[in-house]
Amino acid sequence: MTNIKGFGSDNASGIHPAVLAWIQKVNEGHVSAYGNDSYTAQANELFKQHFGDEIEVFFALNGTGANTIGLTQVLRSTEAIICAQTAHINEHECGSIQNYSGSSLLTLPTPDGKLTAEILEHTLHGIGDEHYVQPKVISITQATECGTIYEISEIKAITQFARQHNLLVHLDGARISNAAVALNKNFKEFTADLGIDIVSFGGTKNGLMGAEAVLFLNSQLAHNFKYLRKQAMQLNSKMRFIAAQFIALFENDLWKQNATHSNRMAKIMHEKLLQFPEIKIIYKPEVNIIFAILPSHIIAPLQTAFPFYLKDPKNNLARFVCSFDTHESEIDKFIETIKKLR
Repeated sequence: MTNIKGFGSDNASGIHPAVLAWIQKVNEGHVSAYGNDSYTAQANELFKQHFGDEIEVFFALNGTGANTIGLTQVLRSTEAIICAQTAHINEHECGSIQNYSGSSLLTLPTPDGKLTAEILEHTLHGIGDEHYVQPKVISITQATECGTIYEISEIKAITQFARQHNLLVHLDGARISNAAVALNKNFKEFTADLGIDIVSFGGTKNGLMGAEAVLFLNSQLAHNFKYLRKQAMQLNSKMRFIAAQFIALFENDLWKQNATHSNRMAKIMHEKLLQFPEIKIIYKPEVNIIFAILPSHIIAPLQTAFPFYLKDPKNNLARFVCSFDTHESEIDKFIETIKKLR
């Protein structure tokens, strides 16, 4: 499946040309290492324009690293993170957070990848009891791993619940740009304005080569974080190449252009898939991800023609992801292939 363009992941796409141009631009000459350069300062300022002047910004090398160090910063080994069972930190990060922080995950089943105050109530037994790990952070993913999004009111309910129970709130924003477009809100409106404390800001899935950021919207939580980032091997010596990617992402609202396109491609795919009664769509597709149960006989040949991920092979549950460089003609070919395989 190498070099075959499909719908496996927005990580499989290339780098947006504008991002490559900025990487080339900062490649000239020498600048100070480890983020002590004007490009990193410029990127930091752009983040503050989008999330608020009081935030603290730290670049990381990948999403797992951003989640892990951002959460480890505020946890002790006796404390726990509450998250959905579908959360990336639970299912796809190989126990990274548990390894670094020594903390536990309290996972909760959800119908659509979203936590609610009612669901969260189930984790509050044992508070103050030395025999139980103590909940410390609620981690939500926006957009969720199920392709759904938290509405403003839903996030507000969670942050209010957190404040009532002396908990922090972390937002895994691997696809935060797609969520912003789906909500038609700026980043600040569904993060800092609602009381989110920490954000893992994803760029890699939205056209960057490999650039993520840990944002402490509650800047007091960032005390001495620079040491943890270094210890966790997430401090890039040639930081300007990460900073340049974020400059490109925010310049001319490239983040919005890319996310708008990938969301739109998924909507088109969803509408075209509805013509097949034997294909069952799971979850409401709100960003650039679609989950569908496929007839078993079409899976192998369809995967050969258009690589995609089987989320649950036992139940024929497939995941299709559109990217900033997905073309509608590719979706049409995908649909035609299904027709031939029926």
